[in-house]
Amino acid sequence: MNAVAIIGGGQAGIQAAASLRQEGYAGALTVIAAESGIPYQRPPLSKEFMKPEQEGNVLSLREPEFYADHGIDLLTGVRAEIIDRAAHSVVLDNADRVSYDRLVLATGTRNRQLSCAGSELPGIHGLRELRDAMTLQEELRTARNVVVIGAGFIGLEFATAALAFGVSVTVLEFAPRPMGRALTPVMSEWFAAELRSMGIDLRLNEGIREFTSGPDGRVAAAVSTTGDTYAADLVVVGIGVIPNVELAEASGLATGNGIVVDETLRSSDPDIFAIGDCASFPSIHSGGMIRLESVQNATDQAKHVAKVLTAGERPYAELPWFYTHQGPLRLQMTGLPGTDEDYVVLGDPGTRRFSVLGFRDGVLAAVESVNMPGHQNIGRRLLTTGPSVTLDQAREPRFDLRQALKATAPA
Repeated sequence: MNAVAIIGGGQAGIQAAASLRQEGYAGALTVIAAESGIPYQRPPLSKEFMKPEQEGNVLSLREPEFYADHGIDLLTGVRAEIIDRAAHSVVLDNADRVSYDRLVLATGTRNRQLSCAGSELPGIHGLRELRDAMTLQEELRTARNVVVIGAGFIGLEFATAALAFGVSVTVLEFAPRPMGRALTPVMSEWFAAELRSMGIDLRLNEGIREFTSGPDGRVAAAVSTTGDTYAADLVVVGIGVIPNVELAEASGLATGNGIVVDETLRSSDPDIFAIGDCASFPSIHSGGMIRLESVQNATDQAKHVAKVLTAGERPYAELPWFYTHQGPLRLQMTGLPGTDEDYVVLGDPGTRRFSVLGFRDGVLAAVESVNMPGHQNIGRRLLTTGPSVTLDQAREPRFDLRQALKATAPA
């Protein structure tokens, strides 16, 4: 293996390059990044970056000199147009070619777009890249009424951050509860009450029908599916993402809610891997194919592929975990709650420090914690080392998570 090429300059792509060098790979290594500039961290864009005192700085994934120091050819501001599998090369939009023996696809995702009337009006934005965040931070300084479409992680992170600018914030969510795809019902419903107590007008079971403009041509109001109208001089759309699979599809790779890979993260072409938000992989924690959108998953899969390329085949089995900061609330999640679990609450939700244990088939499958990082550390150990906690055990009046961990430790 003389050359590895990586398509994608996000968390997964840059971590893969760094891990390959760390694992001792000494061959040619190229990263192809569509965005200009040094690759940066995206999670802070909807949180820390939105603070009124923020000066516009972002945290680089690696210092600028890292790439030259480690022999990584970082190509920024260029896009991969074609994967020529027969020639083992990637054709760029400037007509250059990058040869590879092994190719890693870390193409990520893109925001879903609204298609309702008025969705193209000035003042309506997504939040994905640094330029989006910079535009939003600037417009927040003069906005009065902000409407957020979608009560997922990104939308709610932005909504809580926007409160610091003294604006009125309304969130429209078509589903019956916020963050419904990711959280247990009890945690999701608790967050709904907390968000409202912060001053956010959270409207559930209410989507967007159209936007109307004012005399200046900018967005002025959002009309919901119930017919209600909300003043809006700034709108942020956070209705989910779509995996970037077009490049893979055009080259004949298998896709389906992402680029389909096996347990080693290898695609249908044995010389091509896919990692991060764009990869659909078999998970031992979900019992089927899954695609995860998280920094943890991107980082762990990048490290895994580096080991596969340098040390041989092995299955990917890392435990998923996630986090989100919304105002004073730090929510951490370990494991994958399903849809039909039972739940046990540990602690007092009224103190904003508690956890929810989710069970699948009577066995612990997930731990969600608000401002309780200790419970997360214990949950990860329980879910990776076992034997696991059962629903009957957790329902005992004196059940304690720390004692459960001690009980699983070898004598």
